[in-house]
Amino acid sequence: MKGINMNTSQTLRVGLDIGSAFISCAIAEKFNETGEMKLMGIGCSASAGLKNGSVVHREKLMDSIEAAVKDAELMAGYKVNNAVLSISGENIRSINTQGAIAIQKSQHSSLLVENEITENDVFRVMEMARALSLPPDRDIMHVLPQEYVIDTMDKIKDPVGMSGKRLEAKVHLITVPSTVAKNLVNCTEELGIQVDGLVYQGLASALTTLDSDEKELGVALVNIGGDTTDVVVYHNDGMRHSAVLGIGANSITNDIAVMLQIGVGEAEEIKKTYASAKASMSSTELEFDLPVKNGGLARKVSEHELSRYVEARTQEIIQLIAREIHRADIRDQLTYGVVLTGGGAQLRNIVPLAQEILNMRVRLGIPKNISGAVDVAAHPEHTSVIGLLHWNDMKQELAPTGKPDKPTFRQAVDWLKNWIKGFY
Repeated sequence: MKGINMNTSQTLRVGLDIGSAFISCAIAEKFNETGEMKLMGIGCSASAGLKNGSVVHREKLMDSIEAAVKDAELMAGYKVNNAVLSISGENIRSINTQGAIAIQKSQHSSLLVENEITENDVFRVMEMARALSLPPDRDIMHVLPQEYVIDTMDKIKDPVGMSGKRLEAKVHLITVPSTVAKNLVNCTEELGIQVDGLVYQGLASALTTLDSDEKELGVALVNIGGDTTDVVVYHNDGMRHSAVLGIGANSITNDIAVMLQIGVGEAEEIKKTYASAKASMSSTELEFDLPVKNGGLARKVSEHELSRYVEARTQEIIQLIAREIHRADIRDQLTYGVVLTGGGAQLRNIVPLAQEILNMRVRLGIPKNISGAVDVAAHPEHTSVIGLLHWNDMKQELAPTGKPDKPTFRQAVDWLKNWIKGFY
């Protein structure tokens, strides 16, 4: 089996999606000349040892990761050495913030022409934007630019090469508890897989599900997982709001198990086969047998009766989603409405129920911009892992990573003077 080393080759990509319901690993080949991403292998396993994004049992989680990776390796014919990892959970926090710097004049600039903004200036203003006072137990995972402001000109997407006195960056900042991130990384690297990046699950799904028009004109991406639901709102080509709800499709399964007095595994199978998010769109005549244990009596339940339980919980989830979208304060500007992804989005008739409650257009999201074994991956639950394959291409566009040259002492003093003058 061939090895994959993403440090020396940017041709092969590996994504490892750590979800609360299942764990998936995807291996793809990136053709540099055409930009095509070809899926070579994908593997899935039931998630264990994880609760709301946090590790609760290391050995069980490592077994689940290893099973998913081995399936992907077998299909692709390559051994995984490196991977980009996803993360979600209620403990992920986000905030909109901004930073500003003064732009220095170059020696050749005239009185009428201000200094041109460089990539180093963009780096500096992004560093200023991320300079928040965070609790010691939290790390910044993403600093995502929303727009730039040059003097009085706003809504600028790329300020490099433009001129002005003052540069401001408005950003969306996503943080994660340090220990949560370290535990996930340690579990993965203990299996011999180096983690090349950590990506918020909602962002990963957006990378392969949403197109540029949707992000520009307004859209909310909702990734319904097992224990959690990611809500990400885009407008003017920037992430305006993100949140993780501590409820997912497993709550529907648990309701079925309690109401019908059956096991969780059996409830999950019944949900997939018979449940409808809208009871009015289910059959009152179609009945199915419930599992019989320990000499119990045989029972039948109609699809309609089952769906009444399911609809009540699904309504609650969608109402919580609506509340988060409202918090973005741009609901009326979401031209493209809502895109549902994740395993929970496969619940039958969830789209019409969501349209009814949210009062906006709703569609199912599946992975885009990938070829190869798409018949295996073209499902809502695979959007996150396929999005991770695109992360190395997108991270440079999402936020600058280069560092400016180290200034001399005199340059530092001059910069400080100009920075102070720029605000007066």
